[in-house]
Amino acid sequence: MVPIMLFSQIQKTGNLTIFSEDGDKFYLVLNGEKQNNLAQTNLRVEELPQPHYNAKIIFADSSITSISKNNLALVDVDEVLMDVTYKIKRDKAGKPKLSFYSAIEAQKDFIPSAGVYVYHFGKPAFVQVSNGTILTTVTTTSTGDDAFSANINMNGIGFNFSVSEPSTRTTTTTTTTTTTIGGNNSNMGNGNTPPVSVGCRGLPMKQVDFNAALKTIDNSNFDETRLTSAKSIASNNCMSTDQVVNISKLFKFESSKLAFAKHAYRYTTDPKNYFKVNEVFSFSSSKEELSKFISNE
Repeated sequence: MVPIMLFSQIQKTGNLTIFSEDGDKFYLVLNGEKQNNLAQTNLRVEELPQPHYNAKIIFADSSITSISKNNLALVDVDEVLMDVTYKIKRDKAGKPKLSFYSAIEAQKDFIPSAGVYVYHFGKPAFVQVSNGTILTTVTTTSTGDDAFSANINMNGIGFNFSVSEPSTRTTTTTTTTTTTIGGNNSNMGNGNTPPVSVGCRGLPMKQVDFNAALKTIDNSNFDETRLTSAKSIASNNCMSTDQVVNISKLFKFESSKLAFAKHAYRYTTDPKNYFKVNEVFSFSSSKEELSKFISNE
């Protein structure tokens, strides 16, 4: 008979923030996994379970040399996972360097500064959970000759178990399933009610930055160029629904308003208030099309 040992625990995690002093946009790769699909200048990755990572910084400007750093530490001298910040700064020769900046004790429900783009390790950049539906990802790995391990991550809580059983090969399988919990007041076993909807993680644009964005968009002579500028700004910033409304009002044509409203939806911090965007449309057909788009997201 094969002995079996099962155990579960809530995984303790650390956080990593990297910012560019010179404003160079970059992508972050940790242990071979790209963390952000949009290049950023100030990036925060939360819920990192390991004490050290091999990191690579790839700049959006391909003329800038990439940075590689092995064993980037997220722990203090006592091996406690921390909230660590590194900075990118160019040396006298103009070559970018990644340097330690600060480390503090990881805080629950930490709210980052405006302009910091937050991603959660091992999860999509934008996660949408609605109507009691929760995405659960299960990764199983057969490791070596005598152990089988599995890690289950459900709604931010990790459970691990191991089984002592001979194995002759190593395989990894990741399965994502959707679970619907009945009733509006249903909750997970940890007592937390799943969020109705989650859009852009972070704070909306500061008013001074938003005013500058409005001016940039409005300075364009044609709706087509306004739309291009507006989409670019939305893709690189978190916005409130009210900010989306104000930008939408700059367009002359209904089709441009609708195209921007669809694009900006996933970058809003309060998608539950997105019904306000309907006020910018002149035709009921546009309102219906936006509602249909949102329901399919």
